[in-house]
Amino acid sequence: QVHLVESGGGLVQPGGSLRLSCAASGSIFSIYTMAWYRQAPGKQRELVAQIFSAGRRNYADSVKGRFTISRDNTENTVYLQMNSLKPEDTAVYSCKMIVSISVGMSPTDYWGQGTQVTVSS
Repeated sequence: QVHLVESGGGLVQPGGSLRLSCAASGSIFSIYTMAWYRQAPGKQRELVAQIFSAGRRNYADSVKGRFTISRDNTENTVYLQMNSLKPEDTAVYSCKMIVSISVGMSPTDYWGQGTQVTVSS
């Protein structure tokens, strides 16, 4: 079993910054893609950013230039540095990792529990 635990959410004023962390623990052989999603009230969940095992990154157009995703493979952790935050960034942010738990096992998606980010004055 693999567990993902997120931290770093909270309340911040417009223009401020937050850094989210998501650490995986458990039976892990390899982690492929790490990603952050968000879901605002009344809206569908959307992909915010993802980082592949080789380091390539993708971002949603709405966060390009403001958010940076990074990963620490030694700690099985993914980060999301969020700068110049806007009220429309308010949402529950969840991390997802595609994990293989042993040699020969197909990778599986694992999700964190979500952390609330509120951008408001």
